[in-house]
Amino acid sequence: CKKEKLHIIDFGCGKSYLTFIMYYYFTEVRKIPVEIVGLDLKKDVIEKCNQAAKKYGYDTLHFELGDINGYKAPFPVDIVVSLHACDTATDFALYNAISWDAEMIFSVPCCQHELNKQMKNDLLSPVLHYGILKERMAALMTDGLRAQILEANGYRTQILEFIDMAHTPKNLLIRAVYNGHCADNKAQINELLAAFDVNPTLYRLLCKKDN
Repeated sequence: CKKEKLHIIDFGCGKSYLTFIMYYYFTEVRKIPVEIVGLDLKKDVIEKCNQAAKKYGYDTLHFELGDINGYKAPFPVDIVVSLHACDTATDFALYNAISWDAEMIFSVPCCQHELNKQMKNDLLSPVLHYGILKERMAALMTDGLRAQILEANGYRTQILEFIDMAHTPKNLLIRAVYNGHCADNKAQINELLAAFDVNPTLYRLLCKKDN
């Protein structure tokens, strides 16, 4: 993002260790002015984060109490970050980023339950019979579909290892950079959804938007 000032939203910021590191990195290391908003549902955490930002003189770092679903950004958003937003909260974060035409998205998903409850496939039913295997397949399917949907909406997307598996099993990073080239993959996405009888939140949100 080659801009004079970057505007960043951190969805599900929690205690905001990453948020403060981002702010320090951009302002102190890279000398790039930023304005960052961290959003979370926990009032006490938000209050403590705002106190810390004030203590360190981070004037353009603010924290707000609120839900990712339906959040209205206070500025044109350049970068959306989402670290371990649980289940479909990640989908709402990605949907907001797409809706805002954010230039970059960094999302580390967590606790993907939605497709685990929906997945059906006669051919794979002997494997899906085992709960732990179905859970892992559903998580991989969820992130794969998210990446493909981002590609369909003009983002060059990668799925990377975020941190070593020894530290956390929630270690996949979805990294997406907007390039405006929408992949011709909607038919393949629809075939995959039909094959496993799933209807993920991000897909539904974007279909609703298009209509």
